[in-house]
Amino acid sequence: MKCKRWLSMCLAMTMSLSLLAGCGGGDAAADSTPQAPDSALDAETPKTGGKLVVYSALNEDNTIDLAERFKKDTGIEIEYISLGGGDAVARVQAEMANPKADILVGGSVDLYGSLAEQGALEAYDSANNNDLDARFNDPDHMWQGWYMGVLSIIVNDERFEKELASKGLKKPETWDDLLDPAYKDVFVWSNPVTAGGAYIATACQLFRLGEDKGWDYLKALDKNVHHYYKGAGDVISPVATGEFIASIAWAHDSFKVKQQGYPLNIIIPKQTAYEVGGAAVVKGGPNTENAKTFIDWLLTKDVQDFHTQISYRYSVRGDVASPEGLPTLDEVDLVDYDRAKATEMKTAVLEKFEAEITSARA
Repeated sequence: MKCKRWLSMCLAMTMSLSLLAGCGGGDAAADSTPQAPDSALDAETPKTGGKLVVYSALNEDNTIDLAERFKKDTGIEIEYISLGGGDAVARVQAEMANPKADILVGGSVDLYGSLAEQGALEAYDSANNNDLDARFNDPDHMWQGWYMGVLSIIVNDERFEKELASKGLKKPETWDDLLDPAYKDVFVWSNPVTAGGAYIATACQLFRLGEDKGWDYLKALDKNVHHYYKGAGDVISPVATGEFIASIAWAHDSFKVKQQGYPLNIIIPKQTAYEVGGAAVVKGGPNTENAKTFIDWLLTKDVQDFHTQISYRYSVRGDVASPEGLPTLDEVDLVDYDRAKATEMKTAVLEKFEAEITSARA
């Protein structure tokens, strides 16, 4: 068990490390124009000099891959800081009087509404979003959806077989299966107050069951929770290494860890919730035109294919295949997730969660 805990700590450090330094930093003018075929990146696009400063809520390795590809395709250097979604939003808000970043990338678009309301974002309507489903385009053009992620149940197969399957328990297939008392103290979750993905999972239950039954479900699930982690991705490491048996996490992040050889089973239940990952131009940033070029570039087919391959997230484009090894979006049963309502009720839901669930554990 000590060995497993050590492995868990190492994997957690690997997955959550945030680099607080840029990977680019050059101020030289771009020496080539974008070559992507989509309308906003054709040969007539003027050259844009300077760099692009990115606050990224993506996994850092994905940020690095995108930065390198963007430099290759456009000649524009990227400097980035990796932050959690909530921290990235807070930083943009704190710097409104003197913006340091040009663009905010990653994290659910649910996070972007408060920045738009406060005037921290600049509207941009990319020509490359014309054929996208309306849910990926903000009506006011303050943010742009460019990927999707779906929530899953994750299970450590080795511990499950040894400890639960031997007692006749089947692997969980539905959200309700997680309420089985057999999961008590071998199930962990993220705190919805601090983790955006956990809030989306919380809202999923409220939309799936209705408010009263939804809260009954959350309180029943809490009885099985050993403890809550701060970040949405923090639960993957302890389940992957067998410190715990099950949790709720994003399918793409979990699948990426599974590819490293861990006995991680990823189950996408019916009526699951999803995120729309966003990007937004920071108002008053030093390299605003480069930020717009970046959004145009993100929406091209080549880049969407590339991002799906490196991150296992779903593309917003219909002509890009689903991540290999995960079900197609057509095979995923999505809950009727009202994003506007989820944003509107968030403060009240989190206050109730703290008062009736978190405080009750103290």
